[in-house]
Amino acid sequence: MTPIRSRDNARVKRWAKLTGDARRRREEGRALIEGPHLVAEALRARLEPLALIVSELGLKHAEIRSLIAGRQPVVLCDRLFAAVVDADSPPGIAAEIEIPQLQGDTGKPTVFLEGIQDPSNVGAIVRSAAAFGAGEVVLDRGCADPWSPKALRAGMGGHFRLALRQVPRLDKALEGFGGTTICAVPAGGITLRSANLTGRVGWIFGAEGRGVSAPIARRAGLAVTIPMTSGSESLNVAAAAAICLYEAHCAQ
Repeated sequence: MTPIRSRDNARVKRWAKLTGDARRRREEGRALIEGPHLVAEALRARLEPLALIVSELGLKHAEIRSLIAGRQPVVLCDRLFAAVVDADSPPGIAAEIEIPQLQGDTGKPTVFLEGIQDPSNVGAIVRSAAAFGAGEVVLDRGCADPWSPKALRAGMGGHFRLALRQVPRLDKALEGFGGTTICAVPAGGITLRSANLTGRVGWIFGAEGRGVSAPIARRAGLAVTIPMTSGSESLNVAAAAAICLYEAHCAQ
């Protein structure tokens, strides 16, 4: 396998754009995943890569060689591979995938996200949602792209175990939800432990800093607050989501 060494290669240019451009990902319905763990999770989910991309250095690792066994990867010189991927320490393998269009399971909880701009927070919430049995994560356009490299890394494969949907209006998505909607607020809600979390629940989590907007909060059937010791700062949204999803999972 002769490595590609030219920055002018059309595939190399396109992969670099997929990594850095959310609009390009939306238009093509494609994304680039990075690292042995994410590639293995995609394969485990029966998501066959459209292209496997490895670096010269990556070919020396047994874990990566096992992932590409029986397939024809595209080999890039180490310099080009580092230019294509987002990670500071290039992981040696990446894959172009078609973004899955899974249907949300109506028997499972749904997570609604409003204005969460940190892709690492988006990915961490996807990871918790998958771990604690959610069927779908619905994001408004104010949220970071869930298929960005940072969100994918933080999701640790959760992206392949539930449905992800980005919508222009979260209020319309909430109107069509057929369960109990619960808004997480830093203060003023009933305690999480006292809430009835059985049945189908739609969790609403808001932006870092300002939280859920008033119009969206008014659409919630219930507001809950996670009790904390006096003087504590409010929790990071991803941490709050993990706690809420865990409690709901235990209540089923």
